[in-house]
Amino acid sequence: MSVQNNTRRSRFSRALAVFGAAISVSAAVEGGRRPKNTDLRALGIDPQSFDRLG
Repeated sequence: MSVQNNTRRSRFSRALAVFGAAISVSAAVEGGRRPKNTDLRALGIDPQSFDRLG
């Protein structure tokens, strides 16, 4: 397997992880729950800053 294929697979995996985190955070907020810290971090949101919103 070449380095290019590994890089492509890594980028794709990262994109899926971010997309999944976005769905999870969206569902939690819409349901009136607090999102998981790991999902917030995956989106580049500081969990402590999120607590200060709203």
